[in-house]
Amino acid sequence: MLSSILRRSGVPRPYSTSAPLVQEEVAVPRPRAGEVLVKIERASLCHSDLSVINGSRVRPLPMALGHEAAGVVAALGSGVTDVRVGDRVVLVFVPSCGECRACAAGRPALCHRGAEANGTGDLLHGTAALTSPNGERINHHLGVSAFSEFALVARESVVVIDDDVPFDVAAMFGCAALTGIGAVLNTARLAPGQSIIVFGLGAVGLMAVMAAAQVSGTTVIAIDPLPEKQRLALKCGADIAGPPEQAVALVAEHAGDGVDVAIEAVGSARVMEACLGLLTRGGALVSVGLPNPEQQLTVQALQFAGTGVRLLGSYMGDSVPTRDIAAYLQLWRDGKLPVELLHTDTRPIAELNEGLDALADGRVVRRLFRMDR
Repeated sequence: MLSSILRRSGVPRPYSTSAPLVQEEVAVPRPRAGEVLVKIERASLCHSDLSVINGSRVRPLPMALGHEAAGVVAALGSGVTDVRVGDRVVLVFVPSCGECRACAAGRPALCHRGAEANGTGDLLHGTAALTSPNGERINHHLGVSAFSEFALVARESVVVIDDDVPFDVAAMFGCAALTGIGAVLNTARLAPGQSIIVFGLGAVGLMAVMAAAQVSGTTVIAIDPLPEKQRLALKCGADIAGPPEQAVALVAEHAGDGVDVAIEAVGSARVMEACLGLLTRGGALVSVGLPNPEQQLTVQALQFAGTGVRLLGSYMGDSVPTRDIAAYLQLWRDGKLPVELLHTDTRPIAELNEGLDALADGRVVRRLFRMDR
């Protein structure tokens, strides 16, 4: 099978020239106990992919990249009895073991064993199973490795969906929807009548906007430097949209002494600091973006106890994928989550490196790829 392999991070841009992702032939792996082989129908580029390529997120190389996708079950390993060959599935980038303290607490997105396997490039139930023709180990990306014709994943990395969901829609529910919608509904627990500001209008930020717009009586402010993304946020349900330099004025005009919730979906310590300054007493900053590990946050320590503001980390939107994907898809069916607005286009996988440039430049929201040879 063809798989998109990253062998060296930190290569210079433009990626269309440096070509960090190389299409290589990899043996189709057989599912082991507790595993599922999925034929990938659609996979989409996310900034988490880009952060591995530019070196912000250090992962073991070589690695078969890609973590947001949908496909069809092609084969089952022993012990897998609740999934059938031919099922449509959304892939989830944190497989949950169901036994660690995070899983026991109802927080599968923080599964200890899943995080450990993701960090080493392995799968939840076994070591990396991808190999090059000469026997070289190829690491898995977040237990998925979706930029491939097939993905070998743990059973816990798939959520079965109904046949009425197009793959171009379904693929966005494995990362962008779980992360953005979950940040609003699970982490912040935005309440009716509250105000919220969202910084960074990529797919995750725009999913957050859509979710916030569904909460009765909310005031939704969307911030991004690109006018086209501001316009898109208004279509997604934002009440007001503008550039970062207008954020303070927009909050003062539409949220009085501050917003109840700020979503930081940029991945910037500087933006996080700005968000803290926009909160009302008792407000919450939800950190969703992934800043470079070298960035440091410098804030006044007194404000937390002194004004009751909270800084909340949100990984995968504190989601329970088996519960939330079905619920979010129903909101989509009901016309309340117009996620099609985020689908920029669908391209052949051969154009993946060009897609990295488009994502880095902000020219696309969600570009999806089909696995054409």
